[in-house]
Amino acid sequence: MSLVRRALPDDAAEVLRLRQVMIDSMASDAGPTDWHAQSLPILRGRLAQPDGDFGAYVVDHPDRPGALAALVVGTLEYRIGRAGHPHGLIGYVFSVATDPDARRRGYARACMEELLDWFRERGAGHVMLTASADAEPLYASLGFTRDTDPSMRLYL
Repeated sequence: MSLVRRALPDDAAEVLRLRQVMIDSMASDAGPTDWHAQSLPILRGRLAQPDGDFGAYVVDHPDRPGALAALVVGTLEYRIGRAGHPHGLIGYVFSVATDPDARRRGYARACMEELLDWFRERGAGHVMLTASADAEPLYASLGFTRDTDPSMRLYL
């Protein structure tokens, strides 16, 4: 029996907590959390759509009832098809986090494997993510490679 399960609407506050853990791990200090209240109802709605394009997988914390130990979230995106990938579906992983006191137990790997299966079942041609230096060995062991395409961003 797998420890991993799909996140449910009731998990939304914990999903946001672990997302903040991820955000804070990439910054020099803890970031603001005032955005959680506005995100909570939207996230609950997305988690209530199990057949949608949003996949979140979690592991319950073994030592803290009601808390999550790990989280992986991704989405399916449609981009116009091309040769070798006519359906145009890609997966994008945008949140991977493990509670600091639950690390090194394989939870993030188990969640990633479930999310990758979810992407495969829905016909994604490939999966993209942005890796921190600490997480890169995990992703490489799952078959991810460095992408050479440049990326640019515009904040609106």
